[in-house]
Amino acid sequence: MLLIIMLATACNQRAEEHVSTDIVNNPQTASGEVDMSELPVMEFEEEVFNFGEITQGEKVNHSYKFKNTGKTDLVITSARGSCGCTVPTWPKKPIAVGEEGIIEVVFNSEGKKGQQNKKVTIVANTQPSTNVVAIKGIVIAPEKEK
Repeated sequence: MLLIIMLATACNQRAEEHVSTDIVNNPQTASGEVDMSELPVMEFEEEVFNFGEITQGEKVNHSYKFKNTGKTDLVITSARGSCGCTVPTWPKKPIAVGEEGIIEVVFNSEGKKGQQNKKVTIVANTQPSTNVVAIKGIVIAPEKEK
């Protein structure tokens, strides 16, 4: 009986909290039309970083700086490396118009040799919805001892 009373009163309570939708401006309408001029724009200082030559087993860290040159806040939903050896970290908070952000990428050369070309795909509320940065270089395998 107590359970029924609790359920009945709980269902009658109204949520007073309001969830703000100000963070993400989605200009897409039900008609499918998108106003491209209102979208955020990710503008990178550099899209490709060449680390040169490293010895197998070394890790390379690089920061990809970008700026939101669009007209609304930029929200990055994910960033993924092309393999497990390339690990990105990205800002989890919105990047305001005119503000800058950094995507950190760590390339682990363990088990790699020769020319390496790895990509990081960034998914955000931009158009197109994906941006790509790359890290490349040559991994030299150590000479085996005789």
